[in-house]
Amino acid sequence: MNKVVVGLSGGVDSSVAAATLHRQGFDVVGLTLWLMKGKGQCCSDGMVDAAQLCEELGIPHHIVDSRDLFEKYIVDYLVSGYGAGVTPLPCSQCNKAVKFGPMLSYAQAELGIDCIATGHYAQIQHDAATGRYQLLRAVDPSKDQSYFLYDLEQEILAHTLFPLGEQTKTETRQRATEFGLRTAEKPESQDLCLIEAHGSMQTFLDQFLAPKAGEIINQDGQVLGQHTGIHHYTIGQRKGLGIAAPNPLYVIGLDVAKNQVIVGDRTDMLIPEFTVSRVNWVSIAMPMAPIAAAVQIRYRAAPVAATVVPIEGDRARIVLDEPQFGITPGQAAVWYEGDRVLGGGVIDPLPAES
Repeated sequence: MNKVVVGLSGGVDSSVAAATLHRQGFDVVGLTLWLMKGKGQCCSDGMVDAAQLCEELGIPHHIVDSRDLFEKYIVDYLVSGYGAGVTPLPCSQCNKAVKFGPMLSYAQAELGIDCIATGHYAQIQHDAATGRYQLLRAVDPSKDQSYFLYDLEQEILAHTLFPLGEQTKTETRQRATEFGLRTAEKPESQDLCLIEAHGSMQTFLDQFLAPKAGEIINQDGQVLGQHTGIHHYTIGQRKGLGIAAPNPLYVIGLDVAKNQVIVGDRTDMLIPEFTVSRVNWVSIAMPMAPIAAAVQIRYRAAPVAATVVPIEGDRARIVLDEPQFGITPGQAAVWYEGDRVLGGGVIDPLPAES
């Protein structure tokens, strides 16, 4: 396996991934996905930087127009989700549907190359005993992206390399400088690509979902204020409610049918269990009985102890050892054993009694 197609965004991480593999003797081909229509300047700038990097390394560079895929699987996914009162997680969806799968298909069909690589911070190991590929956290906990990669299936993991998984972000910057890469000092992207392109998620969504005023109520049905559209709110949100109250209030529910935002105290958001759909069992096959695991319910959240109960039809129930705050429908719940990703899924809407 000495030929590899490296996904290049034009950032420092993907640049160092390509340069590292090139230094290691791989026959590297750069591939950039053109993702956004309209004001996607982060894409156009990235394509220029990626092309110049490939020129510096002396490797081929391909650009694939993936704008229709991005529109279908990310833009439509976000708009329909927010319109239904959930908060979709676009990055894991994008990794599976827009990036890794299509990249591997292009590499195999168009270039005759059976291996892809990216600048993600995660690790892949092969377990000879089970024959499965294991997805592991990166060495650098502050940059670990395994949470966003839980949806990658065995066929993808078997053909993927993560050259940065065993190093820290600081080491990546150092290597970029050592390699003399033009991206060595390039600022890191801080937001979703759509937010960078449109200024905010609200601005993006308002292009597709007409703001519709409604009531902000508490659990007793008392009207506390007005909102400008439920798609402007997400479960667990505290800021931007515009309500004066003796104690901090949080969004604890979104009633699409009644166009109401429901708020309450932090204790009202403590959830003992929930279900997930579209489950992908990553490093292990689907178990036939409940398993103990550490479940991560947000990207920056610390994993918490729980029991994962498999349910027929790509679903699971997550029973938490202690109730947790901020369980947000549409986001991912990913369960681990140590650094190993066991599986993950999309959090279902919570029952009204929660």
